[in-house]
Amino acid sequence: MDTPLREPTFLILTALAGEPLHGYGLIGEVAALSDGRVSLRPGTLYGALDRLVDTGLVEVDREEVVDGRLRRYYRLSPAGDATLTAETERLRRNVEAATARLRARAARPLAPRAAGGLA
Repeated sequence: MDTPLREPTFLILTALAGEPLHGYGLIGEVAALSDGRVSLRPGTLYGALDRLVDTGLVEVDREEVVDGRLRRYYRLSPAGDATLTAETERLRRNVEAATARLRARAARPLAPRAAGGLA
């Protein structure tokens, strides 16, 4: 999988970087990581997990039966770790570039605008 990652995928991989999680645990962790901006529905999450398993970024860690239902835990694979690391570095560089530009802009005085013209 190439970077850039879509935000939900990035957040799923980030959640799994901490520890193996089952589906509903992932839904909660993604919501927490995104301060509630990203809310995954079960169907969306499991579709994404199937895709991530198929591409080798995520692996099934274990399965257990809880209250008569199968609970599957997922973990970040070595390829997923490498992808998350690369994407995190890409985002870090982008944030550094934007921060530098914003600081430079704030440090210089604004040029007066010409009256009557459109910018």
